[in-house]
Amino acid sequence: MSVEEVDTLVVGGGQAGLAMSEHLSKCGVPHLVLERHRIAERWRSERWDSLVTNGPAWHDRFPGMEFPDTDPDAFVPKEEVADYFVAYAQQIAAPVRCGVEVKEVRGNVGRPGFRVETSEGVIEANNVVVATGPFQRPIIPAVVPEDAGALQIHSSAYRNPRQLPEGAVLVVGAGSSGVQIADELLRAGKRVYLSVGPHDRPPRAYRQRDFCWWLGVLGKWDAQAQEPGTEHVTISVSGARGGHTVDFRRLAAQGMTLVGLTESYKDGVLTFAPDLAENLARGDANYMSLLDEADAYVARNGLDLPEEPDARKIEADPPCVTDPIRELSLAEAGITSIIWATGFAVDYSWLKIDAFDEKGKPRHQRGVSVESGIYFLGLPWQSRRGSSFIWGVWHDAKYLADQISTQRKYLEYHESARHKSQR
Repeated sequence: MSVEEVDTLVVGGGQAGLAMSEHLSKCGVPHLVLERHRIAERWRSERWDSLVTNGPAWHDRFPGMEFPDTDPDAFVPKEEVADYFVAYAQQIAAPVRCGVEVKEVRGNVGRPGFRVETSEGVIEANNVVVATGPFQRPIIPAVVPEDAGALQIHSSAYRNPRQLPEGAVLVVGAGSSGVQIADELLRAGKRVYLSVGPHDRPPRAYRQRDFCWWLGVLGKWDAQAQEPGTEHVTISVSGARGGHTVDFRRLAAQGMTLVGLTESYKDGVLTFAPDLAENLARGDANYMSLLDEADAYVARNGLDLPEEPDARKIEADPPCVTDPIRELSLAEAGITSIIWATGFAVDYSWLKIDAFDEKGKPRHQRGVSVESGIYFLGLPWQSRRGSSFIWGVWHDAKYLADQISTQRKYLEYHESARHKSQR
């Protein structure tokens, strides 16, 4: 079987892979992008039907192309996001090969480069860019056994309320996915329980500016390191129905039952941590902190942005917070479905290289792996807070392309010098 050769192989044809392709092309680096399904497949088939972006169209895009026929302040539906990336790939003439799965990557022995086993044969590459993103393997905690009598699915498998059987629903996880799904189910007439863990809760907008704008002017998107203890904190924000600030107390007033962190299950009964009020208070503190910083920025720069005193009003705690549920019988509550909005894990089992720590996380500096010739793109906090967002991954890709181009020039000099010495 013939072996295909390429200078740089990009694994993944989503936002990270396309951003990488654009910058490699600008640097004159020959490359190939492999995508095992379709371009931006996860936007189409691993998200719920009504999903829209959590940032407005003017923000959640690449610099080189706007969303067509879209209000810049609108939140773009998921299918249009996928279409956007397909159109972008065409615009930059990205060499994407769809329907090809990368099964294994191993370093060559005694020479640089890598041997890449794919579903369509072997590829030899000098460099490999891992652009598979952070949402690879859905996490469902081993809390409720499969035979507990309730349908259990991950948020990535949820599509719409009609998919679920009759009865109440427990949604575990109060990040953006969990709170939006729980809200949709409540509006569809479902009895909904929402398990709320620690979270940040920014305002959707404040003083006529979206929170994405505030994070930008306050320098928070470019923060290069997380504060201690914030590594796993989820963010509750929503672009649904035109965008709105997530308010758990308002959801409770509309009929949703809030509970604390889901801890354990035994004999048909779920147990929740006594941390609901604490988690809500932490989210409130995060919310107020951003309002304070925004107000200070307005005053310091003399901006003509109207004050918004109502934004600081926090409703009284509902009964489910003041008298929290610690135990819940699935049968008595009529819960027939559990949706685990509990995030994802990475899966690098196909990368047979020594580039990971004891927890399986890549060892890298701004995406440049400790393994020469391996690069990572799209990781959370890869270089800054915005790294895993559409526009953030575009800027990280530029950095990696520059690194690859620089290494190519060193190797070209080495080969040139070697040939001269042999004359």
